[in-house]
Amino acid sequence: MSLDQPAPAPARLPFAFARDQQVALDGDMLVAGPGATMLGLRESQRRAPHLTRVRQEDQASFELTLARLYQGGTETHSGEDALSFDLEDSAPATRAERDLLDEAADAPVIQLVNQLLRRAVLAGASDLHVEPYEGGLRARMRVDGFLQPVLDRADVPVKRIVSRLKVMAGLDIAETRLPQDGRIPLRLGGRLIDTRVSSLPGNYGERVVLRILDRQSGLVPLDRLGLSPAQIALLERLSALPNGIILATGPTGSGKTTTLYSLLKLANRDERNIVTVEDPVEYDLPGISQSQINAEIGMTFATGLRATLRQDPDVILVGEIRDGETAGVAAQAALTGHLVFSSLHANGSVGAVVRLRDLGLDNFLIAATLRGVIAQRLLRRLCPKCRHPHAPTPSEAAHFSRNGQPVLAAVHDAQGCAACNGSGYAGRVGIFEMIEVGEALRDGIDRGLPESELKRLALSTEETLLGQGLARVAAGETSLAEVLRVVGDLA
Repeated sequence: MSLDQPAPAPARLPFAFARDQQVALDGDMLVAGPGATMLGLRESQRRAPHLTRVRQEDQASFELTLARLYQGGTETHSGEDALSFDLEDSAPATRAERDLLDEAADAPVIQLVNQLLRRAVLAGASDLHVEPYEGGLRARMRVDGFLQPVLDRADVPVKRIVSRLKVMAGLDIAETRLPQDGRIPLRLGGRLIDTRVSSLPGNYGERVVLRILDRQSGLVPLDRLGLSPAQIALLERLSALPNGIILATGPTGSGKTTTLYSLLKLANRDERNIVTVEDPVEYDLPGISQSQINAEIGMTFATGLRATLRQDPDVILVGEIRDGETAGVAAQAALTGHLVFSSLHANGSVGAVVRLRDLGLDNFLIAATLRGVIAQRLLRRLCPKCRHPHAPTPSEAAHFSRNGQPVLAAVHDAQGCAACNGSGYAGRVGIFEMIEVGEALRDGIDRGLPESELKRLALSTEETLLGQGLARVAAGETSLAEVLRVVGDLA
């Protein structure tokens, strides 16, 4: 072989064959799962006669190895070797589980839908939007809170693509006039990916939005969420309480569920019975009984919460308090000796008290049951390779002065480079505004004080969301523009 010839590509087994025969080729190593077959071993030896090592793995490790070998990061594969989704049909057993890799001759519509889903999952997107418009079809995915274009073409069969997504989600493809909701369970290598699907009729066809949930991604440790040591200590104290309500507040996509699950993990001990009522079940938590609500058949949050009280629970997670009925049942559960975790849509930590009042709870009941509130937001991190320092302008310096913080010599801005795909940001970090309901705040709630008075009792300027965001700016982790975009100038 001449020196200018490329090196031969490493030997590779088709994904479907590797998965079914429980064998994989990893360089000069043969990886064997617990169900490795003689056929798989012989084919591996034929394709890679240079094999020098063998590694035996259990099923979980072997699935992770498959995901690593065939995901390929940003590498793309074609034909039979391309990593694709296994569609887990949740319908009756008459429809066998399909592996889309086994169908190299799939229709172009199916291939396009699979590519969109695969790209969104590999990019770590939280949502995928499929939007028909006058000029064709546009697809966008939400990464780090921002929508990025994936596809914009006029030559695609819009109705067939939407119908394919609806079939996968178990929706009625004949009904195009009403909104519908469903789910698509998928696998990517060894990872279970759950998607919530929502269709909405529009002028040019049905718009479909998919919320992507990686149920086996694992929970993020508290210190990696962006919590300070003092905040971690507060969460540990709250999770050890015997009764009461602990709330996480914030807009959709701010990480409330992740925080609640982290609290559950802290509270999870052998002597405690923990039950959850969720929509949907986003992570699998070992040792915890998790229930999915289904409003169509009457299994609402309030119904599920009442049912859990008959399961002898110590700790209850209610996915969201949406109405007065759920709020009332949660308060009664807290009064009868249960610790209740839940999320609530409110702008801040003290705002949760106002929201509970709006839902119909009396002040004395809120004061008696509420133990702590966590308000949170997610800020985009500046890309460490291209962030740019500059002296703050007078208007930028005024934000620090008004909030009682020293004016910095330099703040950082996003520039954009190849490493961050030109956005100037890479990843996100959480900021948290936490209150623990002590005697002074409890008395203020009981007396019906307004939100501004309660905020003065509960929080210092540095503990507010804006104060936490400015501290991230001072540390060079994010930009002032990003903090103002997410939090606003609340001072």
